[in-house]
Amino acid sequence: MPIADLNDRARDIFRAVVDAYLISGAPVGSRTIAQQAGLSLSPASIRGVMQELEERGLLAAPHTSAGRMPTERGLRLFVDGMMQVAEPSAEERAAIEARASSGGPVEEALATTAAALSGLSACAGLVLVPKREMRLRSIGFVSLSPAQALAVLVSEDGAVENRVVALPEGMGPSALVEAGNYLSATLAGLTLSEAKQRLERELADGRAAMDGAARALVERGLAVWSEDGERRPVLIVRGQGRLVDAAALADLERVQALLDDLDGKQEIASLLDSARAGDATRIFIGAENKLFALSGSSVIARPFRGQDGRVLGVVGVIGPTRLNYARVVPMVDFTAATLARLMGLQGQT
Repeated sequence: MPIADLNDRARDIFRAVVDAYLISGAPVGSRTIAQQAGLSLSPASIRGVMQELEERGLLAAPHTSAGRMPTERGLRLFVDGMMQVAEPSAEERAAIEARASSGGPVEEALATTAAALSGLSACAGLVLVPKREMRLRSIGFVSLSPAQALAVLVSEDGAVENRVVALPEGMGPSALVEAGNYLSATLAGLTLSEAKQRLERELADGRAAMDGAARALVERGLAVWSEDGERRPVLIVRGQGRLVDAAALADLERVQALLDDLDGKQEIASLLDSARAGDATRIFIGAENKLFALSGSSVIARPFRGQDGRVLGVVGVIGPTRLNYARVVPMVDFTAATLARLMGLQGQT
């Protein structure tokens, strides 16, 4: 519904109801609006307008005499057409920047930044980044059975990861050693994607000094590893406990549904990944996304980019639909800008 479809009186009363609801989390009555909004209208007049707004699908009355609260449709209208954002304070900006620049591995900085955003927004903080590609120091293969081997990759920073790969038929122990030695000597210092490209060139040019079985094992190992890294983004969630506040305890079923949603990290990651396209902040309210149809939750997410314009990740928050959008949206925007600077600096080192 275009905001222009509401007259000035309806718009003022609707804004007052939404503002009061987002503060209290409780349905708002006409007397409260008459006392607090400075509208110079009687409670009876306000009730009449609220009834009209309910008929338009913008407000709902959970109980006969409990006042009214915005529907998800009403919240969408408010967010898109009426919300006046409040920029983060100097203290809030300093808290986010301090966590992001605290030093240590980049994953730790992302986690502490998500925690800072959680604390400031009273929501759960989310950061989604692609799985970082390691630079290889060595690669080896350990036989598990005649049909399987364990590929052991050691990165330049000492991290070790393992994957099970299928062995070509007739693969002997000497071929395992040959494949590992070749990879360690040829591909050290490269990322997996770079290693795969170099290997493909050497195989195509006939420069790979390996027999057929070792060559097949190398191809299988790198293919499995690189595909796995591309398909497994890193999702960091901090501050789930902040979702269980005094207001939430009145609806434990909804809270449990939300916490269950957070446990389904692949689904959350897919939702955040949909925010990668474009530069603007995305706001998902309640059942607009089927993942949160039961829990009635909202997600605010924004991508952050490197200097070359490439998306480096997505940062955001998840909380109840009554979260303070006007305050949290610019907070997420600022955090995205901060993480873009952090990741840019990491890329230069």
